[in-house]
Amino acid sequence: MSDGHRRYQRGPFRAGQLRSGDPYELSQGHPIFCAPTGRDGSGPNGLGFTVLDSDPAVRSAGVDTGLALAPDTLRAPDVAVNFEGEAGAWATQASLAVAYAGRGQDEAELKTKIGELLAAGTRWVWVVRLVGPRRVEIHEAGAAMRTVGDDASLTAPGVLELPVPVRALYDRSAAHEVTLRNLLAAKGYGSLDAVREEGREEGREEGLSAVRAMLVASIEARGWRVDEVHAGRIGACRDLSTLRAWFAAVVTASTVEGALSDGGE
Repeated sequence: MSDGHRRYQRGPFRAGQLRSGDPYELSQGHPIFCAPTGRDGSGPNGLGFTVLDSDPAVRSAGVDTGLALAPDTLRAPDVAVNFEGEAGAWATQASLAVAYAGRGQDEAELKTKIGELLAAGTRWVWVVRLVGPRRVEIHEAGAAMRTVGDDASLTAPGVLELPVPVRALYDRSAAHEVTLRNLLAAKGYGSLDAVREEGREEGREEGLSAVRAMLVASIEARGWRVDEVHAGRIGACRDLSTLRAWFAAVVTASTVEGALSDGGE
C-alpha cells in the first residue's frame, strides 16, 4: 500500500483493538506486520536501550514500546526514551525514538513511521544504519535530516544529560563503556578512577580513625584527661606515622603534653 493511498483512505483498525505482544503496528488504521528482528539488529537494539536507559537524566526507556500516536496509529520504535502514558496502557509519545535499519529495511515504511513520530511530538528520531558504513540519521521536527558517522557523538538536550557516541549504539564494547560512565555519573562520579580514589581515601580515613581512637584510649588508660586542645590536635593530625609515634610515646611520657610533643604537627 502506498503512502498516498494510506494518507487518503484510513484503515478500519484502532490502537485499542491491539494487545501487548501483537505483532502489528498501525499507521492511520492500517496494520503493519512487525517481523522478527534479524541477527544484525537484535543485539544493537538491546545495547541502545541499555546506553540510553542508564543516562542520569532519563526517566523511562523501553524496547518496542507501543506508542498510541493517534486513535488509529500505534507505533513501536526499537527504543523509546521518556515515553508518556499511564501504567498498563499504551504510551502516547516519546521524547526520543531510535530505529535500527538493517538488511531488508522497508524504506518507505520507515519514512512514514518517522513522520508520524515527529508529528506526534517526538523531538528526535535516530535511525541507526547497520548496512554499509555505520552511521546515524538524525530526524528532528522542523529541521533537515542530517547524518553523522561512527566517530561522532549524539546529543538530546533536555532528554539526555550525556552525549552518546554513535559507536555505543551498536558496538558491544563501546556500549558497555558508556553504560558504566552513565551509571557512575548518576552516583556523582566522573570516572572509575574517581571511585577507586574514593575507596583509597575511605580506607585511609578508616585507618587514621582507628589509630586516633587507640591513641585516645591509651592516654585515658594512663589516667590523663584528653581536653579540647589535645582532642583537636589528635583529630587534625592526618599523618599516620605521627599518630603512631604519639601512641608509642604515651607509654613512657610523664605527661600527655610530653607524649604529643615529639613529631607533633
